[in-house]
Amino acid sequence: MDYNFDEVINRRNTNSVKWDETDSPDILPMWVADMDFKTAPEIIQALENRISHGVFGYSVTSAAFFDAVIMWWKKRHGFLLQKEWILPVVGVIPAMSAAIRAITEKGDKIIIQPPVYNHFYSTIENSGREIVENNLIYKDGFYTIDFDDLEKKASDSKAKIAIVCNPHNPVGRVWTRQELNRIAEICKKYGVVVFSDEIHSDIVLNGEKHIPFASLDHSLVSNSITFSSISKTFNLAGLHVGYVFTTNEELYSSVKSVLVMQEMELLSPFATTALIAAYEKGEQWLEKLKSYVYENFLFLKQYIEEELPQVKVMQLQATYLVWLDIRSFKLSSDQIAKRLLDNQKLWVNSGTMYGKAGEGFLRINIACPKKILQDGLQRIKKELLQE
Repeated sequence: MDYNFDEVINRRNTNSVKWDETDSPDILPMWVADMDFKTAPEIIQALENRISHGVFGYSVTSAAFFDAVIMWWKKRHGFLLQKEWILPVVGVIPAMSAAIRAITEKGDKIIIQPPVYNHFYSTIENSGREIVENNLIYKDGFYTIDFDDLEKKASDSKAKIAIVCNPHNPVGRVWTRQELNRIAEICKKYGVVVFSDEIHSDIVLNGEKHIPFASLDHSLVSNSITFSSISKTFNLAGLHVGYVFTTNEELYSSVKSVLVMQEMELLSPFATTALIAAYEKGEQWLEKLKSYVYENFLFLKQYIEEELPQVKVMQLQATYLVWLDIRSFKLSSDQIAKRLLDNQKLWVNSGTMYGKAGEGFLRINIACPKKILQDGLQRIKKELLQE
């Protein structure tokens, strides 16, 4: 089937966080991780069929939901899940918040790896836990993990959890098996539970391979929880559906008890319908999407190399979020992001949203028709050439 990712869809006045957060019709939003493409038509058809039933009462999570998740991870990532490991959830961040409350106490420390997804910060802070930063190492346009620093911080008796963004948002890294093994070894040594956020695991580009953290040697990863969803992969964040899995019965029971207590264990019938359709029928659409996103990345990279050589582009191994090095300019990330918004009506993310380690960078969302991407790049060029 042919999918038209060039179609420009008017999303204004649809209560879109991305497009309706501001009243200005001139602002081009290329910030939040929300694609400007219609989801797979196979998913739309499944939802339409469900709507035609006309009754939308409380619903249980069917066996088909678990079967679809198991099938997907085996086919796409070579990892065989068991149904009794899986917990349906209304989203990755709500589930992570519940898991933090389930296995830690106020004042405990949680390790993150900045620059990293901003909601890790707010989720930890809102839980009354302490953030510990294990900053990534940036050298020669590439990010790696500071394992010496990670071990130092994991050795603290108050460190209870390490959150690994796998693949990493915003720097676009796909962690290798060797890197994940070293994280696992350190955390196992000091009894630190690993939360592996794998929400971007399906958008791995240009021949890269996602390694599920749970697929490592069981003796190293039995003390881990994986979080994932269809929301990024199929542009379905508004349906609030995801799942977590762990082989650890104690962790499973602890997290489930908090989900039940907070009444977060029941999904909507649309959420389950969409997930089943996505995993059973959405693979062809996903492959076309990944090709389109990577073509957009190559277009952006060439444009910036030719028109804005002062800006350095991180190689995009995964996600549709490009990390731009703007350190050659005199202004801070916040100042440049503000100027782009005020002067060019372009909304991108300042790197400092992802921690102090993000200073000197911008994040831009390229999951949009090429026409929109071209517009955004022209606005960046117009502003930055004034410097």
